[in-house]
Amino acid sequence: MISVVIPTGQTHALLIPTLAALVPGAATGIVREVLLVDGGTAPDVAEIADAAGCEYLHGPEDSGERLQLGARAARSQWLMFLAPAGLLQEGWTREVRGFIEQVERMGANDRRAATFRLALDGFGVAPRLREAAAVARHAITGRPRPEQGLLIHRRFHEALGGYEAGPQAARRLIAKIGRSRLVLLRSQMLLPDQ
Repeated sequence: MISVVIPTGQTHALLIPTLAALVPGAATGIVREVLLVDGGTAPDVAEIADAAGCEYLHGPEDSGERLQLGARAARSQWLMFLAPAGLLQEGWTREVRGFIEQVERMGANDRRAATFRLALDGFGVAPRLREAAAVARHAITGRPRPEQGLLIHRRFHEALGGYEAGPQAARRLIAKIGRSRLVLLRSQMLLPDQ
């Protein structure tokens, strides 16, 4: 059903939990393939890909170009772009399946995309305040953090021009999608509190 594209980099140590969170999706048939697109900075990524049954693609250093390479190599019509340190939380498979079924039923494949709610890893008040600030920023601007993930149909992705080169490629694509066409799913993406 979906191809998952993960542009890897210096955070390869956090990649194993990210891949483990995808196992329920593979078990239920939602995840068709996982592509790890590496810029060559972490030698362990090819080994991790082999051990986890993922496809390894050696790509350029530029993150936008790696995302575009992953999108072109993906075989599914639905693409899900994830940060290498993002952990999808319980219930994400149901949310993704429900979103895809509803969008296809409405014939809105080329007009709707989705992202996950932000959750920051950590204890205490500080991470919760940063989460609240991110929610407020999203409510005002309609733009989530790129690390929250993106679920988009290939046709919509291509109509928007896909990812461009440059370090802000994910932010620019989210801006092109626009607030009225980006659905915030109920399930969360857990990110390291930085």
